[in-house]
Amino acid sequence: MISNIAEDEDKWLAEGIAGIQHNAFYMHRSLDSNNLREALKYSAQMLSELRTSRLSPHKYYELYMRAFDELRKLEIFFKDESKHGCSIIDLYELVQHAGNILPRLYLLCTVGSVYIKSKEAPAKDVLKDLVEMCRGVQHPIRGLFLRSYLSQVSRDKLPDIGSDYEGDADTVMDAVEFVLQNFTEMNKLWVRMQHQGPGRAKEKQEKERSELRDLVGKNLHVLSQIEGIDLEMYKDTVLPRVLEQVVNCKDELAQYYLMDCIIQVFPDEYHLQTLETLLGACPQLQPTVDIKTVLSQLMERLSNYAASSAEVLPDFLQVEAFAKLSSAIGKVIEAQVDMPVVGAITLYVSLLTFTLRVHPDRLDYVDQVLGACVKKLCGKPKLEDSKATKQIVALLSAPLEKYNDIVTALTLSNYPRVMDHLDNGTNKIMAMVIIQSIMKNSTCISTADKVGLFFSVLFTSSPLQNMQCIFLTL
Repeated sequence: MISNIAEDEDKWLAEGIAGIQHNAFYMHRSLDSNNLREALKYSAQMLSELRTSRLSPHKYYELYMRAFDELRKLEIFFKDESKHGCSIIDLYELVQHAGNILPRLYLLCTVGSVYIKSKEAPAKDVLKDLVEMCRGVQHPIRGLFLRSYLSQVSRDKLPDIGSDYEGDADTVMDAVEFVLQNFTEMNKLWVRMQHQGPGRAKEKQEKERSELRDLVGKNLHVLSQIEGIDLEMYKDTVLPRVLEQVVNCKDELAQYYLMDCIIQVFPDEYHLQTLETLLGACPQLQPTVDIKTVLSQLMERLSNYAASSAEVLPDFLQVEAFAKLSSAIGKVIEAQVDMPVVGAITLYVSLLTFTLRVHPDRLDYVDQVLGACVKKLCGKPKLEDSKATKQIVALLSAPLEKYNDIVTALTLSNYPRVMDHLDNGTNKIMAMVIIQSIMKNSTCISTADKVGLFFSVLFTSSPLQNMQCIFLTL
């Protein structure tokens, strides 16, 4: 059955490509003879092949790229008024007479690109017209690719600061509004793809959607490249609008991907200064979203930013980054009641890594992270899950590696309390880690109290095995 569907799709794709090639041949002949009317006729027939609903997103992309290549040649023809003898304003009106809406809008976007470049109308007016007109195509796949084409042909023609299309002082906001509106509509179409087609397997459907995620994400990349977006505009307009769409779409795949996009494409300074807003969206995401990975990547970005220059460290203190991250992680764990223990511990490992890199002098912060982990583990049996115990070992090893002083780590009140939740096997592993740290750093445990503390931690849950550990190591 699957084989038959694949064969049918290959056949339909081949027919679509043949239709594009056939009409493109006559379009080229019309271009060579400077026959505008015939060129429009055959280009519209060529673009009608994109009206198909029979192809999967992957196959449709192949068909789209064939048409895209031909549209680039058509755009070159439109630019040269001496060849077709039609003003760009008249041409913009003329292409709107195409019979079917999809070819009409592809042609309109192509002429619109030339129209903006001619500067015979403000870029913001043409862009606003195009982004609104594209609402006419609501089929998820066809609409997504149409808007992707609009984004592609307009990205170097936005009325940004310092661009050829800057215009008056307010046009940066027009550029931002255009990209945000296109992003919002594309995301809605992308989310609606999951409801396309009867009886399609969810796994296959999500795989197909995932393959198209970059079409949506490119809008955020375009936003990040707009020179006129400063911190204030990002804080007041861009981030709230993007997060509103992320939260409201209520789609696991879209929420995870777009949160990751936000973290990756915008500057670290912006993330730090808008941390509360960004983190505020996390508990509102679907319970199935892999938020631990999103937050871990955010904390890694911020850690690297802090390490890049000592001058930025006061900013971390000013915005109370640790407190906000700690609070957000607590809220996410509380909101996602089905989150496995390993997921929560992974978040605490990331928070501890962030703390040790950004606030190494704040032992109270380190102890607070360990305490939050203890709270999560309370009332649960000793950990035996290999992934969870591996994360606990990483959590307990981090202070040892950072301070090179076992005594400093062991004076943290919550350190032994975390070890209380380890099973015998993992407790033995941690005993080895602690002893190896002492030997590696030639640590001198100088007082009877410190020796007592050391042994109380080491022999918390498996005294005999851990004593054997010591002798084996020595």
